[in-house]
Amino acid sequence: MIRRYLALQMIKYASKWLVLAIDVLIVAFAFTLSYFIRFNLSFDFEVEWLVLQLPMVMIISTIAFLITGSYKGVVRHTGVKDVYNLFNAICLASIITITFLIVNKELTMIDGFTIPLSIIIIHSLIAFLVLVASRYVFKSMYYSLSNRNTATKNVIIYGAGESGILTYNALTGQSRENIRVSGYIDHSKRKIGKQINGVRVFPKEILTEAFILQRGVSEIIFSIQNISSKKLRGLVEELVDLPVQVKIVPPIQDWINGELNINQIKKVQIEDLLERTPINIRNPHIGNELQGKTIVVTGGAGSIGSELVRQIASYRYKSLVIIDQAESALYDLQQELKQDGRHNFIPIVGDIRDKNRMNALFQEHKPDILFHAAAYKHVPLMEYNAYEAIKINVAGTKAMADLAVQHRVGKFVLVSTDKAVNPTNVMGATKRIAEIYAACKQQDGVTKFITTRFGNVLGSNGSVIPLFRKQIEKGGPLTVTHEEVTRYFMTIPEASQLVLEAAVMGEGGEIFIFDMGESVKIFDLAKNMIKLSGLRYPEDIDIKVTGLRPGEKLYEELLANGENTLPTHHKKIMISKTRDVDYQQMRTRIDELCVTNMFFNGNTVVLMKEIVPEYISNNSELSKFDKAKEAAEPEEMIKNH
Repeated sequence: MIRRYLALQMIKYASKWLVLAIDVLIVAFAFTLSYFIRFNLSFDFEVEWLVLQLPMVMIISTIAFLITGSYKGVVRHTGVKDVYNLFNAICLASIITITFLIVNKELTMIDGFTIPLSIIIIHSLIAFLVLVASRYVFKSMYYSLSNRNTATKNVIIYGAGESGILTYNALTGQSRENIRVSGYIDHSKRKIGKQINGVRVFPKEILTEAFILQRGVSEIIFSIQNISSKKLRGLVEELVDLPVQVKIVPPIQDWINGELNINQIKKVQIEDLLERTPINIRNPHIGNELQGKTIVVTGGAGSIGSELVRQIASYRYKSLVIIDQAESALYDLQQELKQDGRHNFIPIVGDIRDKNRMNALFQEHKPDILFHAAAYKHVPLMEYNAYEAIKINVAGTKAMADLAVQHRVGKFVLVSTDKAVNPTNVMGATKRIAEIYAACKQQDGVTKFITTRFGNVLGSNGSVIPLFRKQIEKGGPLTVTHEEVTRYFMTIPEASQLVLEAAVMGEGGEIFIFDMGESVKIFDLAKNMIKLSGLRYPEDIDIKVTGLRPGEKLYEELLANGENTLPTHHKKIMISKTRDVDYQQMRTRIDELCVTNMFFNGNTVVLMKEIVPEYISNNSELSKFDKAKEAAEPEEMIKNH
């Protein structure tokens, strides 16, 4: 046991100078062997020649190793680059040797000293082969010793292309675990039945529970580049019922220095399987729009706001002012930007409801573009905290919009939500009122007011996927409000790209919406997350239906009643054509709502329902106001008649 431990430590921590010494000794051995091979494995040569030439060959080889640095590689991580360095070292040693012999022949520095060309060629070949072989022997010794007491983990690589082969090399060459690749899976009939690295290629039909159990396979690793989310989802869904973990190799552009690191192989995430194609916006005009401008982002430490800041930070703006009342989150963003080498930004801890403070900031920084992402967004919480929802989402937006016009800001981009469409809750209603007020301020003709409207954001605070992950970690159950509830999803970078695109594309008064593909059934999403975690539904983790939360509805919409869409230059982005409203009346009613909310002197929910007639509460105590309204309408009709 002690001997094995010492051997392991020697291989692991061997000094580079020890490696150099061993390499030189191997060269000396190869040079001696080349004489025996050249003279048919006999002593039919002058041994004095060998004794005279050997020190010179060792000195020249040492010089070549020092120049190429081939001895500096970590032996237990020997790879293609290390072999290439050894090849360069041997070639350099041969060139130096031949050059020395030519110079010695002309100048006669060492009388009678020469080495036959055949010996040099044979020696170069043997030295290279033995040096490479020795490294792989030491590498194999290290892994066999370190993994002797480690259980073998059998894996299958899905994909027998170049990416699959590189994955095999990473698994067998980098892992501290005792990993054995039990097979490749590929769709190509030309590869099926053949072997790669001594491992057989199977058709995908072989992946049955019996095959998995027979081979003791614990993981299936997808190593297919340029695979669409839809195709990946189809392949993964065929495997999630098998007793294995499903992992995926990242895109080749994400590999470290062009090489796959085993730590980059991760479990397939539910984000990879969502039924939508990611929207990529690459508009060169964004840089022109932001160049030399002072930009303000409210809610800059939130999910959308912080990603907006990150993306804006890559452009050549004049100044970036980040406003948020969340001190800790803003501090974290500040440190992140500093570490990325960004310095021309100004973090402000402040409340958008404080109009005097905001006015002072506008006077000081004179913004050209304002991205308004600050808002309360949690539906159940806001349903019974209407005062705060109105104060932030309506009064806060109103204050920022008024200041934007007062200080002649060029563009005001409002970040809205699909919950503002035919709202069934307080949060959605307040966001719709914010949209309406932005449209009212557009009529002033000073600032261009632009609204962006999108669905649920993956990974944002309070979104369903992080909640499911926490519930799985705790052993379940997963909680779903209704078996039929569906939602649209998008990633945080996509949402931020839309906002930036809107800032460039918008001429004022538009509501930009995404073609977000198919909505996702939350119950199915929950089942897939359980299976992707290597667990079984419902045996290991069950799903509990809790009922719709206050203000929640089964499905979200992107267009309100009476709205249509107009196309833009990007096929995935549309402009909502909203119904006509009386802007003067709406402005008056919104002012009334804010004053009423401030002094608690009226029913703000009733006022919101008057401003947004399509706002009908769902699964909420506030539904009583809809019933009262319905009861009052017939009486009003009778009076008018």
